[in-house]
Amino acid sequence: MKTLEEYLLFLQSKGFLFGEDSVGFIYFGKALTNATDEISMAAIECTLKIQKRFDGSFYVSLLEMFVHNKIRTKKQAIHYIKHNKLFPL
Repeated sequence: MKTLEEYLLFLQSKGFLFGEDSVGFIYFGKALTNATDEISMAAIECTLKIQKRFDGSFYVSLLEMFVHNKIRTKKQAIHYIKHNKLFPL
């Protein structure tokens, strides 16, 4: 399994450029919600797919929703979003 740092480097290698403020916000949101790396990565992926860019407040909202609903994996996160028809994925 990748760490959050490895995942961000992977995304950057694919052309997703995150400024220092975005990276700081990613780690801030992770700490604020006490989310795991896996859930943080799922929230980043969903944010990019839904918003077509990184949106820090949207990312934190997803993290809060995932943590509140005891979602622990990317698969559970995607299922939760689709099952509740929250956003088109």
